Amino acid sequence: MQERKNRLVSCMAIGGVLAVGVFLAVGEWRGVSAQGIPYDGQDATPVYEGWRENPDGSFDLMFGYFNRNQEQELDIPIGPNNNVEPGGQDQGQPTHFLPRRNRFLFSVRVPNDFGSKEIVWTLITDGKKNTAYGTLHPDYHADDIVVMNDNGAGGSGGGGYNINNNTAPVLTVEGPLSRTASVGEPIALAAGATDDGIPERRVVRLTLPWTEDPSQNRVARIGSRCCADSASGLRLSWFVYSGKAANVTFDPPQFDTWEDYRDGRNSPWSAGWEPPPVPANNRWTANVTFSEPGTYVVRTLAHDGGLMSWENITFNVK
Repeated sequence: MQERKNRLVSCMAIGGVLAVGVFLAVGEWRGVSAQGIPYDGQDATPVYEGWRENPDGSFDLMFGYFNRNQEQELDIPIGPNNNVEPGGQDQGQPTHFLPRRNRFLFSVRVPNDFGSKEIVWTLITDGKKNTAYGTLHPDYHADDIVVMNDNGAGGSGGGGYNINNNTAPVLTVEGPLSRTASVGEPIALAAGATDDGIPERRVVRLTLPWTEDPSQNRVARIGSRCCADSASGLRLSWFVYSGKAANVTFDPPQFDTWEDYRDGRNSPWSAGWEPPPVPANNRWTANVTFSEPGTYVVRTLAHDGGLMSWENITFNVK
């Protein structure tokens, strides 16, 4: 199938980055990671992930993005530099862009007679324009198996670890989804999540032995991994979806929700990371504090390594 071909092409592209990583394994250039990935100064590009059909005959066109920076997060407000058309500039896309690959973040629903039309997401970063085109071309059909393998639940080669029959976690967010807060005031967050136990809990093994000597760990150790490979098991976190994340603090700090393939990092895609224990009564809690006024969207994300559920909470901070 074409989606498998697309995955192979992606693996080949990432494999090229791995080759650079081997070449640079003696250390890191200033401003560039050991894999040749710049830490900052790069753009973000929207990504069309594919479409799925709904029971009523409508279709969801799913989008994510690729921030080319290894560390720099970007803020691109809704408007000429961040818009989805036709249908209005704001169709649920993020304005805060975490590093690297972030998949299946929002979808645009289109009617059953959408035909050969397109939904176009445009991002402009420092004058550089990138565009993703959402269509109903058969090659972009994405069922749950495609989504899970793209998220890494099937392992780096895809299709492993008995991910069939998985369903997304059931998520319940406590409290209203639109709230008012004051600068410096901690706001309690709480959410419940349950899962069917598929896929089974799994940790991505370390590709190279870890050492206590920092000089030996300067290289991000991604070894022979080429494609998405994620730890599995129910997890829940909060992160800033829209608004300046530099103004937002979570207590306790949340693990990263973006694909960081460097070993020993706080990301489900990082070798050695494992999901934190599920809390009592499957109820997660945290506090969020805002240091500047404005409008922020905080996403609650429940994930099992393959499929995910989310709710957005909008905060009007004064």
